Amino acid sequence: MVVVFEAELWIWDARRSDTWTFVSLPADESEEIRDLAGGLRRGFGSLRVRVVVGTSTWTTSIFPDSARGRYVLPIKRAVRTAESLDAGDVATVKVELIDF
Repeated sequence: MVVVFEAELWIWDARRSDTWTFVSLPADESEEIRDLAGGLRRGFGSLRVRVVVGTSTWTTSIFPDSARGRYVLPIKRAVRTAESLDAGDVATVKVELIDF
């Protein structure tokens, strides 16, 4: 499954001092991923994904966020630097589920 979407980068409040930055996957696609994944979850309910933002590609995990009812994707500092992104900016994100 591949999801392409635009999302605003935001900082996780609980780790604000560490500036952990995320984007939220769209609600409909998050629901579809939950249905598709079924019981195939790793630690914290994570699912492995391949991500493309701009010219940056990397492998990471998405995590369920019960407060938002969506999966969230961490955008690591190296990608934010390479793509000139900061919290509040909107990025086009391609997420591909792997291990399915």
